[in-house]
Amino acid sequence: MTPTIKPGLNFPGVGVGLAILREGRLLLCRRMKAPEAGYWSIPGGKVDHLEPSLAAARREAEEETGLTIGKVEFLCHSEYIDPEDRHHWVSLIFVTRNTQGEPALTEPDTLSDIGWFDPDALPEPLSAFAKDALAALVK
Repeated sequence: MTPTIKPGLNFPGVGVGLAILREGRLLLCRRMKAPEAGYWSIPGGKVDHLEPSLAAARREAEEETGLTIGKVEFLCHSEYIDPEDRHHWVSLIFVTRNTQGEPALTEPDTLSDIGWFDPDALPEPLSAFAKDALAALVK
C-alpha cells in the first residue's frame, strides 16, 4: 500500500489567501481544521494543480464566503511553518476591495464563524496569514 502524500505535511504546500476589505473593515473566518484550528484568518486555501494562484484565491474566497469577488491584486507572500504539527505552507496573499453580496458561512465543516472586523478591534487569535496580510496593508 502506497502512503498518502499530502501538501503542507509531506512537502511544502502552496496556498492562497484573500484580504477582503469593505468600508475599512476586514472579513475574517474562524478555522476549524489544522493548520491553526480555532484561529481567525482571511479566506483562502490550497492551490490546485495547474490552477493560477489568483484564480485559486478568488475561487477559495467565493466558496468560503458566498461573495462575488471583483478585481483582485497581489498583496504579499506568507510562510507558515509548524515543526510540532509538521505543517509547512507558502501562500500568496491577494487583496480586493470589490465584492458583491453579504458573507455567509457556506462551509460549516471547515469554518465556524465569519464576520467583518474593524482593524482596531480584531478577534484573537489571528492566523499567521491574517497577520502578514494586515502588516502588508499597513505599509
